[in-house]
Amino acid sequence: MYPPVLCLFSAALLGTSLARPPVCLLCPLRTAIIYVLCIEARRRGLRKLQLIKEARRVFMDVTSIIDFNERLVNDNLPRLSFFCLKKDDPAAGFPFDASQVAGHVYGEKNEDPSQHRLLRRLILGSHLALYLRTQMEERLNHTCTVGISTSKLLSKLVGNVHKPQAQTTLLPPYVEKDGRQSNVTTFIDDHDIGKIPYIGFKMAHKLREYLAQHHRNVLGEASIGDEYTAKITVRQVRTIPGMSPAMLEKILGGPGMPHGVGGRTWQLLHGVDDTEVGMARTIPQQISIEDSYMRLDKLDRVHQELLLLSKSLIKRMRADLTEDDEEGDASEPTSPSHDSSKRQRWLALPKTLRLSTRPRPPADPDGSRARASQRISRSIPAPTLLNNLGESVEDLAQKLVSQYLISLFRRLHPEKSGWDLSLINIAVTNIVETAGMATGRDISKMFKNQDTNLKEWRVDDVDVPPDQEMEDISRTGSPSHLLERSRGSEDQVPLSQASQSSYFQGGWDEEDEDAGESLDLTCPFCQAKMPSFAIAAHMRFHETED
Repeated sequence: MYPPVLCLFSAALLGTSLARPPVCLLCPLRTAIIYVLCIEARRRGLRKLQLIKEARRVFMDVTSIIDFNERLVNDNLPRLSFFCLKKDDPAAGFPFDASQVAGHVYGEKNEDPSQHRLLRRLILGSHLALYLRTQMEERLNHTCTVGISTSKLLSKLVGNVHKPQAQTTLLPPYVEKDGRQSNVTTFIDDHDIGKIPYIGFKMAHKLREYLAQHHRNVLGEASIGDEYTAKITVRQVRTIPGMSPAMLEKILGGPGMPHGVGGRTWQLLHGVDDTEVGMARTIPQQISIEDSYMRLDKLDRVHQELLLLSKSLIKRMRADLTEDDEEGDASEPTSPSHDSSKRQRWLALPKTLRLSTRPRPPADPDGSRARASQRISRSIPAPTLLNNLGESVEDLAQKLVSQYLISLFRRLHPEKSGWDLSLINIAVTNIVETAGMATGRDISKMFKNQDTNLKEWRVDDVDVPPDQEMEDISRTGSPSHLLERSRGSEDQVPLSQASQSSYFQGGWDEEDEDAGESLDLTCPFCQAKMPSFAIAAHMRFHETED
């Protein structure tokens, strides 16, 4: 549970990071306003062209809380400080000692005046972390580990120092000054290269392999065969003669690696990480299930393992991607593994199904075997059968294996024999949220409930006569008078044909509108019957005869 907390409290000290280049920091800018808004921001009351300072009052994140309380601390009485959690409620908060860091620390406290503001912000962040940890343990009965520093990288690493229920603050200085090494360099140099965030197994293996081939003395007594597990520290890699971003790009670059991986790794080795802290996701981006094997070279055994992994994957999907639907229709299917009284609905659905395997390399002539590290994968669009909540997990797993996974496996390994697998992984990826989440609405429920929700705004189609009086056409003796009335005006709203017909009959007709007589008018000259819309042209015909 601790990684999200680590990232959360590292955000408390990112207030100095700007989206402008350093050369532009002293340049004056125009008024800071909001240009683009997401749906959630609109829902919380923000609007376009709103001042940033006004928006911060609505969204007071961790950085804003630190900024606000930094101005409240009394330097004369730091031990009697009060941490205010709400700007509009002075009583919401807790007392704390602003002269001491809460929890463990790494490094010695520095009295350098230039580091005073950074140290004050670290102290505030440590007390906020302690308060949230205490509240989490009291209310939720959960424990967590917290790291307090100026970036995600340092927060994650320093949070690992005292596990599983403590917090650690990395004290300044963060840069070398007056011949004194920074605490960041001292702290990160002792870490294994594979423990640094964003440096994965493949990158660490390439670095160990490079050291084994070109700088064997760095590995010490470790043999070439132990390069997978030999501990290589950040200091050993960083202090290699000629080490630079260009050399790291040459070592780590290649197919599948992003451009600029050398420069990015060089920054990580020096504790530099400018990635922003993102909001925690309620829905995972992918779900994968895997297992490793000592020997897996029979298709029947592969079928059995795929079946077991498929069951675990479907159960995991239903646990992480569904919720109880209290407003669901009783006719909708639900999972047999759940209580029949509770209907389930999907919060998110995957778009891709992926099968990955890791073949074991063939044995060398001396009987030794290189360690397998390369995976191969095949992907297809996620089958719709995975979305069926009305079928049992066992039945869905059988269909998934027989209809999809076996064919994917044969595409990976077309040979009937000769392969030996050390790992199988099944994953669903590209998971997207469905309608009904906070970012949208469920259109099916909108249609189901539209009669009830729109009842008070429904307008019945009923003809209502205008307030103006109309003369009875049967009493009119002049065809020209009738012609003038039929010409009308665009400023007046004419009656419908059915309404005119009913009124001309001597009153509003309550009978069926389909009656033929109610739709006809009688000419006063020739007694001909015709629809109301034709009476004007008929009157002009009689005038022409005259």
